[in-house]
Amino acid sequence: MLLTVIAKIQAKNDTGDTVRAHLFNLVEPTRKEKGCVDYVLCQDNDSPLVFIFYENWESKTDLDAHMKSPHFKKCFAEIDGLFDIEVHLLTELS
Repeated sequence: MLLTVIAKIQAKNDTGDTVRAHLFNLVEPTRKEKGCVDYVLCQDNDSPLVFIFYENWESKTDLDAHMKSPHFKKCFAEIDGLFDIEVHLLTELS
């Protein structure tokens, strides 16, 4: 069963372009990671400081490995303090 992640990232005042650029740089390398099924970054049309990641992973182990990857750590170190984040881990009910 897939693990779905919805992550809402709210950039702080005047940091939207910086946050967006760093988040966007995560997309390509993450899509190549083991267990990554979907990794989509969206920007809110009405609130351009809001970014949403929609992710599907084959397992929690794969998600954990992603969060320990060099590109993930580098991204969030470089934008530390520039955003607030809300993360939801979801499992489909069937």
